[in-house]
Amino acid sequence: MELAFTKLSGAGNDFVAIDDRDGQLAGIDRHALARSLCDRHRGIGADGILILAPSSIADVKMLYYNADGTDGGMCGNGGRCAAVYARMLGVPGTELTIEALDFVYRAEFTVHGVRLHMKDPVGIVRGIRVTAAGATYTVHRINTGSPHVVTFVQDLSLPDVEGVGRALREHERFAPEGTNVNFVETLDTSSLAMRTYERGVEAETLACGTGSVASAIIAHIEYGLRPPIRVRTHSGESLRVAFRSAGERITSVTLEGPAVTVFSGTTLYDPTNAQLRGEGGSDR
Repeated sequence: MELAFTKLSGAGNDFVAIDDRDGQLAGIDRHALARSLCDRHRGIGADGILILAPSSIADVKMLYYNADGTDGGMCGNGGRCAAVYARMLGVPGTELTIEALDFVYRAEFTVHGVRLHMKDPVGIVRGIRVTAAGATYTVHRINTGSPHVVTFVQDLSLPDVEGVGRALREHERFAPEGTNVNFVETLDTSSLAMRTYERGVEAETLACGTGSVASAIIAHIEYGLRPPIRVRTHSGESLRVAFRSAGERITSVTLEGPAVTVFSGTTLYDPTNAQLRGEGGSDR
């Protein structure tokens, strides 16, 4: 089948987006589709795929699948890119709503890109001591739409993000669902730098939206960083996390930053063997 797609980037997190509001993907194994499209050597290459579907409670519905084909939790940068994609498809307005999992997110277009209004975080557990990859780490657990742990480092260039990240992601303390792992260096009273090992990508990514929110909130609770907090991602681009705080009760969370279209094109996808055959795309 010929499949139209658009590739987008949210501060370095990259996604392949597909418009399924007409039901063209009915009967297609979307897990296999995600693995094929996201393959960086034999496919288009991405951290995940975004599928836009009809919604009875929002402007559009976003379905997110990780690069390894697993069902994704909420993806903050994916949600911001979905807003750009929806606007590109003709959904009108300077604001729009996106249904994802059990929540309706509101996206606003700003001079800095897209601001996404997030769920309030839950499940904050501080000071968890875990041994992984031959060392002991203090991590802080939080769910910002997806499960995360945050650990602080003095120099962000030093940790083995792939090795330690994988060990923590798979640690029995966070079973059975596993967790995303964020390594954070505080920079000043309202900014930090972070690197993330992402569950479902099973590698370090250039940015992580829900991870940026997790890192900012934990940095606020542990070290008193004041919102809005600038988060410098591994891509070098920055995201802005704002929220209200009353002790460990965090509300009114927003994630803001760049979200852009990279290119659009078509590909020939064979669902019978989940192979991707190249078809020239047109730059936009």
